Amino acid sequence: MYLISACLVGVNCRYNGKDNLNEKVLDFMRNNETIIVCPEQLGGLRTPRFPAEIVGIDGKKKIVVDNKNTDVTKEFYKGAYEVLKIAKLYNIKGAILKSKSPSCGYGKIYDGSFSNKLIVGKGVTAEILEKNGIKIYTEEDIDRFNT
Repeated sequence: MYLISACLVGVNCRYNGKDNLNEKVLDFMRNNETIIVCPEQLGGLRTPRFPAEIVGIDGKKKIVVDNKNTDVTKEFYKGAYEVLKIAKLYNIKGAILKSKSPSCGYGKIYDGSFSNKLIVGKGVTAEILEKNGIKIYTEEDIDRFNT
């Protein structure tokens, strides 16, 4: 069983109230047992919401703020740990998450300047899942995902 970011299969849960529908991910979902999740919504953030980025680290904790400078770190971590609970409950071994997201991004994320610049990094949820033994992929490398 696999986790999939809900926005990738057509759920309108992105910050702007839209989705990131990806046909390859949708096909994967049709052919595998999956659970769809949106960490931001599970953390209590509304949809639509202001875009957010990771702006720094305080100790080992990433700091996430929206473009109105509201700290949403607490909600991002709450959502990440809710996703982890689901993953443990269903013995999830792999996840396909939304690239570049401050929650789900893996490999590259936005740099915190809200200027569309990418840096090497991981979103809050992706990092927590990976630390707990879950293999992380994004929609950009769905073709390499081992089923």
